[in-house]
Amino acid sequence: MNENIFRISAALILLTGMGISGYYRLKADKETGEKIARNVDGAVMMNLIKFLGLILWLSPFIYLANPQWMAWSKIGLPEWVRWLGIGIAIINDVLLYWLFSSIGSGISPTSATRKEHKLSTSGPYRWVRHPLYTAGTVLFISFGMMADNWFIAVLGILAFIAMAKRTPQEEANLINKFGDEYKEYMKHTGRFLPRLGSK
Repeated sequence: MNENIFRISAALILLTGMGISGYYRLKADKETGEKIARNVDGAVMMNLIKFLGLILWLSPFIYLANPQWMAWSKIGLPEWVRWLGIGIAIINDVLLYWLFSSIGSGISPTSATRKEHKLSTSGPYRWVRHPLYTAGTVLFISFGMMADNWFIAVLGILAFIAMAKRTPQEEANLINKFGDEYKEYMKHTGRFLPRLGSK
């Protein structure tokens, strides 16, 4: 199979996901008139997120520019696995749209909550408290499948671990803001995946 088919598919899927995210984040800033400071998570955590984020976002674009530059981390996946990656990524972009449209102006670039933030419990938030972390990880793992590249997939997992490290602080902020409402919400939802037996 021509590598360009996977490159074009990966580019379209990645840019669609970035477009959805960018649109809703800018919309939230505009609707709330609020720019959240990015230093609320602490210097060490923010520097780690920035460093991983830079490598994470550069790697797919390096592959898209020239796959040979990422050939050192090629896996040699069967073609059907790469097509599976395309399918998973398309479904994931639909999930991204669903979760961003569900949280609306409550989306934040850090663990801080917006002043007028309302607790989101619809869409994927009905079952999962932090579906964006899950969707972001799935996007990069599926991109690694499409690109036949272990390094891109592993970076997605490392970014998830870094984001998961700050989740307790994020949830503490949400408990501080919403109190018992958020504690009750936590009982019926999973942090990153739906809780088995949840309604």
